[in-house]
Amino acid sequence: MEKLIALYEQWRGNEPEHVERLAGAGSNRVYYRLTDTSGHSVIGVIGTSIEENRAFVYLSAHFRSRKLNVPEVLAISTDESRYLQTDLGDTSLFDALRNGRETDGHYSPAEEQLLIKTIAELPRLQIEGTKNLDYSQCYPQAAFDKTTVLFDLNYFKYCFLKAVDVDFNELRLQADFENFAADLTAEPMDAFLYRDFQARNIMINTKGELQFIDFQGGRRGPIYYDLASFLWQASAKYSFKLRKRLIFEYYNQLKHYTEPPTKHHFVARLSLFVLFRLLQVLGAYGFRGYFERKPHFLRSIPPAIANLRDLLADGKRWYGYDYLLEILGKIAALPAFAQLPQQTATNATSEVSKDPSLVVRIFSFSYKKGIPEDTSGNGGGYVFDCRSIHNPGRYEPYKKLTGLDEPVIRFLEDDGEILTFLESVYALASVHVERYLARGFSDLMFSFGCTGGQHRSVYCAQHLAQYLHEHYGITILLEHREQGIRREL
Repeated sequence: MEKLIALYEQWRGNEPEHVERLAGAGSNRVYYRLTDTSGHSVIGVIGTSIEENRAFVYLSAHFRSRKLNVPEVLAISTDESRYLQTDLGDTSLFDALRNGRETDGHYSPAEEQLLIKTIAELPRLQIEGTKNLDYSQCYPQAAFDKTTVLFDLNYFKYCFLKAVDVDFNELRLQADFENFAADLTAEPMDAFLYRDFQARNIMINTKGELQFIDFQGGRRGPIYYDLASFLWQASAKYSFKLRKRLIFEYYNQLKHYTEPPTKHHFVARLSLFVLFRLLQVLGAYGFRGYFERKPHFLRSIPPAIANLRDLLADGKRWYGYDYLLEILGKIAALPAFAQLPQQTATNATSEVSKDPSLVVRIFSFSYKKGIPEDTSGNGGGYVFDCRSIHNPGRYEPYKKLTGLDEPVIRFLEDDGEILTFLESVYALASVHVERYLARGFSDLMFSFGCTGGQHRSVYCAQHLAQYLHEHYGITILLEHREQGIRREL
């Protein structure tokens, strides 16, 4: 905090008269409003992820150069962990639409005009924003791709499907996931994908102008993702008629910036991305609600299921995913679904309170020397292949280092692939640990392999061990086999 005030003083020439911490910050960012004696204020940001800070600073400057309405970064600390940006006020689009949400989707004419104004700005952000943008500056990755789609689909499978005890054939479902991911990523990647385009990330200034924030997770991608995210936000409760009007507005505005696809193709592809976004949302709500037991996410599940029911009832067919649609039909048909999340969370809480005698063994290894043996007698556990991740061992400065050394850690995290990879690993591991604790099992094994068992696998094993130890307080036996390192957490 003192360093943020020092940055303000360096920029402004004097200390702020008043400092106020703002609510609603992201998980690794804290926001403050710093005000001088004349009443002029700026927003101070403290972010623990330097790469994320850099992405925001770069994108902000780029978007402003394209005349897009985003905050200006005014000053940055030398270590890039703190920065100052223009203050866009306290009123978000989410706040301005409160009445419509609270009246079960009965939006007033003024609220509808705000929504039309917002959706008309989206194609400008997407198409103008992508011009001359250096996507290598994006964090944690440069583009929407099949790997991350499959991560999200598996997140849905393990954090939602398994949590609500819907039976499924893993191989058949995975085959549909592969087809689904291929179709999603076959679309042109010629737009800036905001990734978190939602009402909370749109501010309304005193002149009534829309200003866009929290775009630091953006990347190259297709036009449909952000539109689907915004219009099928579970809590918004947009009517079919209003959604249709907003889609029509978006399509007409898109013509001002690029040659749009045919209406038939546009509607078909949008439906595909709506389905994908619903699965993403259910996976996230499942993890945050069932396993982290956060009430807000539990309450969000029934509206998301209602959106899924509406989509399935629309009569659309997505060829190539018949089994996936069969599973989704089972979810939509679950009885009294509105009560299910609360009951499930209560049961999970009571079951996990049993004696946590579970021991988790985590290995890093080289595929050249074989997968680690399971000495528990259970026949093995999870094995994750890290060889698709960018390998620091290919470069001379890192050849004698390991995934425990700071230069290698910085290389892997700056690249970003390994962070996305681990997000899905954490979700999967959390589900399994929760179930094993609830059922009183004593042994679970995770192994990470790469070419030499030195860089990528060591990093992943180390970080999963720390994650599980911090979140569950269970015993972790960690072994970096090729490095001869054994630890107990």
